[in-house]
Amino acid sequence: MTAPREDQHTIQRNKALRLRALHTPDPALVLANVWDAAGARIVAAAGASAVATTSAGAAWALGAPDGDALPRERALELVARVAASVDLPVTADIESGFGAAPEDVAETVRGVLAAGAVGVNIEDAATEGPGPLRPAAEQAERLRAAREAADAAGIPLFLNARVDTYIREAGDPADRLRATLERAEAYVAAGADGIFVPAVRDLPTVSALAAGLTVPLNVLAGPGSPPVAELAAAGASRVSLGSSVASAAYAVVRRAAEEAFSQGTYTSVSDALPYAELNALLS
Repeated sequence: MTAPREDQHTIQRNKALRLRALHTPDPALVLANVWDAAGARIVAAAGASAVATTSAGAAWALGAPDGDALPRERALELVARVAASVDLPVTADIESGFGAAPEDVAETVRGVLAAGAVGVNIEDAATEGPGPLRPAAEQAERLRAAREAADAAGIPLFLNARVDTYIREAGDPADRLRATLERAEAYVAAGADGIFVPAVRDLPTVSALAAGLTVPLNVLAGPGSPPVAELAAAGASRVSLGSSVASAAYAVVRRAAEEAFSQGTYTSVSDALPYAELNALLS
């Protein structure tokens, strides 16, 4: 007798559980963030365990700047295309949640789940207001709304709370580690499953953050960062490339254009993926 096929809810729930299980420092989860279906297929073929979107890359590709400027609907359409293109768990960078109120964040999370993703990043940077960050209590309410929305849907969404103390250079540098861990504690109490602290590259700080957290630590890496193995040894469970892959891709666009316009040559695109190979990934 043929076993019944899994329903979509069960498939998505299992993907969410897979994403959770990947958050260990040995080995660390490495995410080469993408902004379209082709990128998702490329990183999957390269051996990714999961796929993550980059809000900056998504916004740029859709004609908007990063920083809560992209309309929610367009962001979710992109997440849906990425999630539909791979069988891997997908986690979506949803900036600060696309809305001023906690219920707006909950609505965004419901949209992310409907799009097929099983994780989100939500940042505490403030695009408006007197300071670089939202008040921690306010951000905790937004995260709590996200958690409740996912729980109501029956999906164990991985809620990655981004703490922007370092990347936004908030407060006294000497007090930044303590402030980060205090925010992290509040966010975990509100339902966060992981803490993302971008702009931390030195291993002693990574180690101190990991030691002070009760959930997995996510760091942002790129040129100048220690290798993944060293970040993992310091306690990072997740290492993201963030917007750097998109930035590098657009640098190729600029170099190719400038070379063609000024010299009439094409060496900037000499190492391009073969047309047939890329086309086959999407067939």
